[in-house]
Amino acid sequence: MSDISFSKEEKARLVEILQAYLREELDQDLGRFEAEFFLDHLVTHLGPVFYNKGLLDAQALLQKHMDGYNDDLYSLEKG
Repeated sequence: MSDISFSKEEKARLVEILQAYLREELDQDLGRFEAEFFLDHLVTHLGPVFYNKGLLDAQALLQKHMDGYNDDLYSLEKG
């Protein structure tokens, strides 16, 4: 699996969201530099968990659709 990465613009927006949350909810002001390091830490350690959950959800959805296709194919059998 390749590393989870973001464009410059995406990362800047995520840093802003993180800074706003820390300021509003925890009364903590983090500079941009510190917030970027914190974001990198979260992405490294939590990103794979969310990514894998997304994959499992996608696999379940795909399996549900495949089961429907299989049912449709069985209904076409002659005999």
